[in-house]
This record gives sequence, structure tokens and C-alpha cells, in this order.
Amino acid sequence: MGEAVIGGALFMCAALSTLVTVGIVVVLVGETLVFFRDVPVVEFLTGTEWTPLFAEKNFGVLPLLSGSLLVAIGASVISLPIGLLTAVCLSEFASERVRGVLKPALEILAGIPTVVYGYFALTFITPLIQVLVPSTGTFNALSASIVVGIMIVPTVASLSEDAIRAVPLSLRAGALSLGATRMEVSTRVVLPAALSGIIASFILGISRAIGETMAVTIAAGALPQITANPFEAVQTMTAYIVQVSLGDTPTGTVEYRTIFAVGFALFVITLMMNLASQLFLDRYRERYQ
Repeated sequence: MGEAVIGGALFMCAALSTLVTVGIVVVLVGETLVFFRDVPVVEFLTGTEWTPLFAEKNFGVLPLLSGSLLVAIGASVISLPIGLLTAVCLSEFASERVRGVLKPALEILAGIPTVVYGYFALTFITPLIQVLVPSTGTFNALSASIVVGIMIVPTVASLSEDAIRAVPLSLRAGALSLGATRMEVSTRVVLPAALSGIIASFILGISRAIGETMAVTIAAGALPQITANPFEAVQTMTAYIVQVSLGDTPTGTVEYRTIFAVGFALFVITLMMNLASQLFLDRYRERYQ
């Protein structure tokens, strides 16, 4: 009877998680459909101006998408190599003593609130960038990319390390017995064997960068524009949601429903990336006996 009670409690927890997910999707889809009654889907997906809160309203989401991608790409350039090299160091070269220091340090990075990263970017990283490039504004995409990159290093490093450590020791021993160096074993044997898990960690890290909110809201600014210049201010999809959610926009208006449309677009992007990660993992996962 005790096991039945525990099993029922665990089932309720799983069912609650599923119901919450379904509820979120229902709310997003419902409000988004109401939004598209007033705004054509084509305008939303292809428009190059985003001014729903102005007198002359435009509902093209491309400027917000451009800002999100600019920050995510910049963060990926920083975090993916550092995260992978950190994982290789921890799993292949670091002693247990060094690993015992580096691993908790990574966990501390993952536990710092994102709003702290945002103010760190605004008060420390941006002034450094302005010393190198004086024309850089107070709010810019590069500063946001740097802090978001720092934020997702623990995710990439932890997942990549798990994938690398899952490679059997027999592969390493076989390569070493054939005369390969430790570097050659790591780069030519271990990394290819763990490639599926590493790619999955990359995709999850990028999706985390796209969905980051507070750091980019503080550091990147609130100027929706299509630009590839990282020294200019941009507005990401998540930053716009924060802006409208402050309470100045009347509930039930088309301006208010823009947050659901943008949120649904962000949900679709991250969902597709997570599905791609899972499909890649299932397709190319190496299974060892």
C-alpha cells in the first residue's frame, strides 16, 4: 500500500508538470490567435518595423528577431568554444583536485541571478568596450552577448563533459596503446565519439541564449532595429515582453496581445531547437556495450 501511495504521488507530480505545460501552450495559442485577427500573419512575420506602442503602429517582428539572433550568435561564439574546452580539460586532463575546484566554480556561475549579469555588463563590460571603441553606446548588443556567453558556459561545459565522460575508457586505452598522445586521443578519438552529446549541448546552450531575459533587457537596450553591428543598441524578443509586462499597456488591447504573439514565436523557435537537439542525439548517438 505504501508503494502504491508513493507511485500515485509521483504520477501526480508528472501529471502536474504536463498540465502546466499544456496550460501555457493553450494560453499562448489562444491569445496569439486573437492577436492575428487584428494583425495579418504576413505582416507580423515579414515586417521590418516594430512600433506597436507608437501612434503609427507597425507589427513586423523581424527587428526583435534580429536582436535576439545577434545576441545569441555573439554569445555562442564566446561560450561554445570555452565550454567545450572546459569540458575537455575537466574530463581528460584535470586531476581530481583541480576538477574539484573548477566544477564548483562553474556551478557558481550558473547560480548567479541573471539580473546581476545585466548590471555587470552595464557597469563593467560596457565601459571597457567604450575604451576600445569610443562610439559604443551605453546599451549595445556586444556587452549583452558577452554576459550571456558567460552565463551559458556552465550549460555547455556540463553537458559536454557528461557526453565525453560517457565514452568508454577502452577507446582511450586502445588509442594510447597504439602510440597516440593524450591530445590526439582527446581530439581524434574521444571528441568524435561524443559528438552527438556535444552538438546537443551546443543547441541547448543557443536556445538558452535566445530565451535569456533580464541580462539582455538591461545591457542591450530597447531599440528594435535590424542591424548586424554589435556596438549598437537592439531589443530582443524577451526584452520587449518585459517592457510591455511592466503594466503601462492596457489589458486586452492589441498592443497587450503582442507579448503573447512574440512569446509564441519565441516558444516555437526554442521548441524547434530542442527537438532538433533531441533528433540529432537520437540519430547520431554512439551506443557502447
